[in-house]
Amino acid sequence: MQEFNTTIYKWYHLNHRDLPWRQTNDAYKIWISEIILQQTRVAQGTAYYLRFIERFPTVNDLASAHEDEVLKLWQGLGYYSRARNLHAAAKTIVNDYAGTFPRSYEEIVKLKGIGPYTAAAVASIAFSLPFPTVDGNVYRVLARYFGLSVAIDSTQGKKEFAWLATELLDKSNPGLHNQALMEFGALQCVPQSPGCMECPLHSTCYAFLNKQVSELPQKEKKTKQSFRYFYYFLLETGKDIFMEKRTENDIWKNLYQLPLVESERELSEQELLNLQIPFLNNDSYNILSVSAEKKHVLSHRIIMARLIRLEISEDSEIRPPLLRVNKKDISKFAVPRLVELFLNDYKLEE
Repeated sequence: MQEFNTTIYKWYHLNHRDLPWRQTNDAYKIWISEIILQQTRVAQGTAYYLRFIERFPTVNDLASAHEDEVLKLWQGLGYYSRARNLHAAAKTIVNDYAGTFPRSYEEIVKLKGIGPYTAAAVASIAFSLPFPTVDGNVYRVLARYFGLSVAIDSTQGKKEFAWLATELLDKSNPGLHNQALMEFGALQCVPQSPGCMECPLHSTCYAFLNKQVSELPQKEKKTKQSFRYFYYFLLETGKDIFMEKRTENDIWKNLYQLPLVESERELSEQELLNLQIPFLNNDSYNILSVSAEKKHVLSHRIIMARLIRLEISEDSEIRPPLLRVNKKDISKFAVPRLVELFLNDYKLEE
């Protein structure tokens, strides 16, 4: 195991990326980077991290911000519950810890939105506490090198990988150890077509020696995706359009969107033209266009969506809770990526 660690560390010193959150031991900034990088590529996440830290340089700044602003800065990253949890956790740190990031793993993992992996990353990197981080990259490296065929998403698999990661951990420098192992998986031991012949561990790697690189790691669960059908309405009256806020406990909670009608099945164009629009009180309107269908893929859902553009009169009676918005102010609202795509199409037509 020591030879494994030494090789990984040597590789890390020669090949690691110079990333902004690696230039600090500020637990707040490390936490922000870890939350942003969940489900996000580093290339995209870096720009978000820099903007986030510029606007909210301290946990107090984040805690005192309005949620709408936090969500707007998060726009495009997806998984908006992460942003809401981040905001809530910042308030907890300010209220319960006087604005000082908690220094123990047990306190960190209690914060909203922080699981064992993120708590271990912050604890080890910021405070040198001996907790291993086991993310997708680490699962892959360990499964391949040590030949672990147990499913990484099974109860037994999680126990075995956690035990091995703990055994491997260099308790004298856990932050370096964790970052080196994760970086090795991110850059060298990649999911598809890793450069095994250039890998410094290939001569002792179980998967390489047994031609099982493409088979490891194993997973037992496959994500089931369901279809949803969204029909957005762009209601135009002069310089204004109308928007609404998603408040239900559903995807994109607390983000703004164009007025929406959801259907259990795909509607034909003729059905769309004859659709009863629930937020218009039988006012006359002019259908300007019906967009082509957009496919938006989420982890557990596939959304098929279209945009119906309507011109309504200035004195049309719009049912609450729709909000009248000047067209030039649309960009101030945090919206889902799908709505942003429709709005971008709309702007191109202007």
